[in-house]
Amino acid sequence: MENLNENIMYNGQLMAIIIRKDFDCEGLTFFTPDEFSQQLAYMNHPTGHLIEPHEHNIVKREVYNTQEVIFIRKGKVKVNFYNEGRREVGSRIVESGDVIMLIRGGHGFEILEPTQMFEVKQGPYAGSDDKKKFSPQPPLKG
Repeated sequence: MENLNENIMYNGQLMAIIIRKDFDCEGLTFFTPDEFSQQLAYMNHPTGHLIEPHEHNIVKREVYNTQEVIFIRKGKVKVNFYNEGRREVGSRIVESGDVIMLIRGGHGFEILEPTQMFEVKQGPYAGSDDKKKFSPQPPLKG
């Protein structure tokens, strides 16, 4: 059976987290450590469970890199991962119902079938300063 929660690692660094559509557990599960600038969690509560009304405090935060979460609503996408040298270091396929959090390194997407997806990332949007497109270098050899 395929792993329902996968950490994509390269040189000891967490590049991405994939949560497959069939992931399930009771209660609240965080996939990210507290120090990440974006937090990703899964909640599964029974009928009648109460999450107390709350609001979030104003807290000044400094964000140095953009992390993004992609929700695959429908379709199939190959996600390619790139190191700091812009070399492909791996890829994974995500499909309808899967969630992927992109944490560091470069990434690109190949749409394998008609796809609808949602993207959530930090703001405010920095325009042309927000990302740098690049031509990948040849993949690393085994």
